[in-house]
Amino acid sequence: MVELKNVDVHYNDGLKGGIDALNDVNIRINDGEFVFIVGSSGAGKSTLLKLLTREIQPTKGRVFVNDYNLSKLKNRKLPYFRRSLGMIFQDFRLIPNLTVYENVAFVLRVIDKSKRYIRQRVPYVLNLVKLGDKAKCYPSQLSGGEQQRVAIARAFACDPQIIIADEPTGNIDPALSYEIVELLMDINECGTTVIMVTHDHEIVRHFGGRVINLKDGSVDYDDYMEGGR
Repeated sequence: MVELKNVDVHYNDGLKGGIDALNDVNIRINDGEFVFIVGSSGAGKSTLLKLLTREIQPTKGRVFVNDYNLSKLKNRKLPYFRRSLGMIFQDFRLIPNLTVYENVAFVLRVIDKSKRYIRQRVPYVLNLVKLGDKAKCYPSQLSGGEQQRVAIARAFACDPQIIIADEPTGNIDPALSYEIVELLMDINECGTTVIMVTHDHEIVRHFGGRVINLKDGSVDYDDYMEGGR
């Protein structure tokens, strides 16, 4: 579950008055939901994601993610909180000198999963994203769409409660964008909450579902949209 209660974020940039990035934002995302976050540049999308991952704290208000009160979360507990999240980025962020298998296994080794678990889990998630036959390939040998699917497999490998996808279709061919979103929806059907930030309104109109639109740091729209597929 994600909940923001009366959240403000104010950046002091040295100018008179500073910048109000978020203003009195109230959002609740229940477990198992798929939510699109949209809005123009500067609307507050990046600030919202930084709040959800506890990169920053609100100037005012409270943020709850996966039963953690992020305003009271001690720094020593931050790594444990972040293990409950899976992150997908626009620029993939794969390790170039590791194979596909090793990229996915790496995140499991970091959290001390057993070798047996890794041997079982990595092939499972690679098959889920239809890359079982690419396990020994390096990122440079893959297309952009394939690299993003590896990134999705890596995010899902730790079986997170929430996956946050930050513009996951931004660096791939538009024709493949729909496949990426369908894959995220398949993962959502497994019970994982998915929060996807996107500027691609065509994708949102195609798939529909819950859409939260940010405008000038506030929630301008939060409702369910009929999809066109």
